[in-house]
Amino acid sequence: MNKSLLVVLISVIGGVAAITAAVTAFLIIREKQRRDEEELEHYLDSSIQ
Repeated sequence: MNKSLLVVLISVIGGVAAITAAVTAFLIIREKQRRDEEELEHYLDSSIQ
């Protein structure tokens, strides 16, 4: 029983780590897209004037 509990605990920790990595990657990508859009908007505003 002790060995199966260890396997479950490691599996849960691995799952939480995978979910955390996915959420972090999503947030980083979303922030980069926001910055790129702001940079493009600034470039377009500057080129029109």
